[in-house]
Amino acid sequence: MSTLIEQFRQSSPLFGGNAPFIEDLYERYLQDPNSVPDNWREYFRTFQEQLATGQDVAHGPIRESFIRLAKQAGFGSKPISVTMDQAAAEKQATVLRIINAYRTRGHQVAQLDPLALRDRPLISDLEPTFHGLTEADMDTVFNTGSLQLDPQMKLRDILDAIRTIYTGTIGSEYMHITKTEEKRWIQKRLEGTRAHLNLSVDEKKELLQHLVAAEGLEKYLHTKYVGQKRFSLEGGDSLIPLMDTLIQRGGALGGREIVIGMAHRGRLNVLVNIIGKSPAELFQEFEGKKRDAESSSGDVKYHQGFSSDVTTPGGPVHLALAFNPSHLEIVNPVVEGSVRARLERRKEESEDTPFDQVMPILIHGDAAFAGQGVVMETMQLSQVRGYRTGGTIHVVVNNQIGFTTSNPLDARSSLYCTDVAKILQAPIFHVNGDDPEAVMFVSQLALDYRMEFNKDVVVDLVCYRRLGHNEADEPSATQPMMYKKIKAHKTPATLYAERLIDAGLITQDDFRAMQEQYRNDLDAGRQVSRPMLDNVNNPYAVDWSGLKKQDWDAQVDTSVSLDTIRELSEQMLTLPEGFELNPRVAKIMDDRRKMAAGALMLDWGFAENMAYATLLRQGFKIRISGQDSGRGTFFHRHAVLHNQKDGSSYVPLKNITETSPSQFTVIDSILSEEAVLGFEYGFTTAEPNALTVWEAQFGDFTNGAQVVIDQFITSGEAKWGRLCGLTMLLPHGYEGQGPEHSSARLERFLQLCAEHNIQVCVPSTPAQAFHMLRRQVLRGFRKPLVVMSPKSLLRHRQAVNSLEDLSEGSFYPILGETDPLDPKQVTRIVFCSGKVYYDLLDTRREHQLEHIALIRIE
Repeated sequence: MSTLIEQFRQSSPLFGGNAPFIEDLYERYLQDPNSVPDNWREYFRTFQEQLATGQDVAHGPIRESFIRLAKQAGFGSKPISVTMDQAAAEKQATVLRIINAYRTRGHQVAQLDPLALRDRPLISDLEPTFHGLTEADMDTVFNTGSLQLDPQMKLRDILDAIRTIYTGTIGSEYMHITKTEEKRWIQKRLEGTRAHLNLSVDEKKELLQHLVAAEGLEKYLHTKYVGQKRFSLEGGDSLIPLMDTLIQRGGALGGREIVIGMAHRGRLNVLVNIIGKSPAELFQEFEGKKRDAESSSGDVKYHQGFSSDVTTPGGPVHLALAFNPSHLEIVNPVVEGSVRARLERRKEESEDTPFDQVMPILIHGDAAFAGQGVVMETMQLSQVRGYRTGGTIHVVVNNQIGFTTSNPLDARSSLYCTDVAKILQAPIFHVNGDDPEAVMFVSQLALDYRMEFNKDVVVDLVCYRRLGHNEADEPSATQPMMYKKIKAHKTPATLYAERLIDAGLITQDDFRAMQEQYRNDLDAGRQVSRPMLDNVNNPYAVDWSGLKKQDWDAQVDTSVSLDTIRELSEQMLTLPEGFELNPRVAKIMDDRRKMAAGALMLDWGFAENMAYATLLRQGFKIRISGQDSGRGTFFHRHAVLHNQKDGSSYVPLKNITETSPSQFTVIDSILSEEAVLGFEYGFTTAEPNALTVWEAQFGDFTNGAQVVIDQFITSGEAKWGRLCGLTMLLPHGYEGQGPEHSSARLERFLQLCAEHNIQVCVPSTPAQAFHMLRRQVLRGFRKPLVVMSPKSLLRHRQAVNSLEDLSEGSFYPILGETDPLDPKQVTRIVFCSGKVYYDLLDTRREHQLEHIALIRIE
């Protein structure tokens, strides 16, 4: 009996060496049982019956069990007889392995570099001989497994196909993705088309026109404005048809808004040739004729943002290019926040977030994408609740150099500059920038993947930088060999024109005519992008016009009636039946009921939650984010309650009004300051009708986001006219916790204050916090609010208020003396802020120092 079992085990195609074959066959069976031969179908059906428990089982574990059982000495029941020639099965498995090798490693030998600066590596497992395949096998017909071509092909044809697909001018990285569905989708798109677009003659001419435009603008500016910085796109010209493809196809698939973030490289080209900025307006900026508003400091032309509406096959699409500073990649989370705000406006009329309607596109440089930590931080937001934007299309303009650093040994530790994206299991498509048709193919593939799976995707546009870092730079001083090649290398437009001429699709005269027409349009200052639309009725647009007129010192009524406070308290403090609170939290809730009844004075947690509740009642949105914001670092907020029985959560502020569930958001963010604060800034600049709050875990950690504070929050209005009502809560105060948990650096924010750019507050009572939060959105302008929020004052016996302080008061910039001192006896006035006031007050009372008055600057 054991001999028979051993015979079966050795003859079975399931033994270890043939695992790839059986895995592939089983994948096909799961997708379509009729796609495999009858004996295999019966074999798989019987095996599944043996494992079946009456419920669906994931195919991965089944497959692993299947192979493992096949390797064991026997089966628990009589096996089905399967006859297969052992040598043929070995060869078949080998063919499937080489297909898999090309899918996994083909990108390493793909023809990606237009300059061919470095020899491509020799990858042994891409060679047939490595797998034991010889010339004698080339005309043998093999099963192609999951390869998205004919079910059976000659080995020669299989190799030709996978080399074309995986080692041409496109290098695809996707086998790191764990979800089979996504891998199979990508394989169908890559392999089913042999990674090739069938463009019509007109489409090819239009593609050439985009390349002519990209090159034409740069040459025109180089000639007309000699020596002026513009950070030329030359060498990466294919970015223009790539962007046009994303926008036009995105519109056709339901996109209605696209927010774009990019650095300086090629920005002017995108502004003019894609987003529709008038060339005449750009020329005025070069000539210094365009004057900034009196209240604006202005900024260089390659930092400016722009917005427009363009036509697409699916209707008008609104384009917004975000303003950004020179700090590379910091615009990434700002763009994501802006997209999230736009998505939430559209979600109000839909149960599901309409990810297809608003899309972020981020354009990176290769050196910055690999080197800047905010890239990783922003990517970690991509699938997190409260921050998802439905997938970002990342385009890396990979000109293979960062200023003067071009050696990969100096630029990064990873194989590719794009490897950071693998933390998201994002597919990465490398493409040779000198093959514009391949660039279009990859653009469509990336866009479709994003729309299908709502996940990030990366296009690595491998190109070069024809000039220096800027136009005054001399790059051959540090890269002599690279720039010797570049000087002899034809432009992408010329190369593609020659390709079309050789195919008989255009003539040399046609190419020259395109170039001359573009120059003539620039000379006349005419628009050279696709036609822009005027007066597009966008029901989701927001109106900022009324938020620029009110005076800084204008007063606003922030009081709320006692009846409203009591009513809202009842709603906030009513819990679902059977909801069991933690004992400490239950005590806080009981105290809040007493506060609402007037039996206890109000503490900070009550006043803060009441501020949010009253704003929700008035129709404002509220968004609070930060590390531990639901509970509060110091156990005071409890905006999110947790059931001790089953771990479920309940958010009382989502039950204030019928719209509150969508109007109130509180998020425990990822452990990041820079990306999260940048996201909230972006959200706030796109949503004026919300109180958006970012809370630091401790104010000391805020400087982890210093770039966002310096380059956006405190200066965005002066540089770009961007209004922002973001509120920052920064826990501040010496409570004996050491130098890293004591100070939000009040002095730094005071240094940043100028010309009414930000508000800095140090509230010392719950009522002050209540009125301060309410006036942030009730006032007729939007300015960032920086709050030195308390720690010990959250439960200080003297830092309390009455209900009447909420119903009758307002925010007071200065709080005067509270004790009944005799003014004639006062010889000294001490100005102070925050918790130190209570220390001084206790000392004065203890020592009866009634000649000292205490004034709080709030």
